[in-house]
Amino acid sequence: VQLVESGGGMVQPGGSLRLSCAASGFTFSSFDMSWVRQAPGKGPEWVSAINTGGGSTYYADSVKGRFTIARDNAKNTLYLQMNSLKPEDTALYYCAAGGDALVGGTLPIEYDYWGQGTQVTVSS
Repeated sequence: VQLVESGGGMVQPGGSLRLSCAASGFTFSSFDMSWVRQAPGKGPEWVSAINTGGGSTYYADSVKGRFTIARDNAKNTLYLQMNSLKPEDTALYYCAAGGDALVGGTLPIEYDYWGQGTQVTVSS
């Protein structure tokens, strides 16, 4: 089983990034999915989630209106489009499968599968 995040990097405030999470080794389409982030020196924060079919999406208040979660079950891939990025969005972003995805889980133990993370840095 693997969840491999990509697409992170450094961007200026107001910029955009699209994160991807490629899943393998399990039936991706059967799992709700989440993005969770952890900023330096802070606890983990649940960011967004999407149900198995992609028809229901959920967002933390801190990213609502700026981030969009999506999934392509044919490609076994989860996405997070991040617009209007702010310095406070700087964090390591993880994708996670199953478990407490739709109820805001923030720890690996609350999920079935957890990725290795991709760094997002928002700075001028």
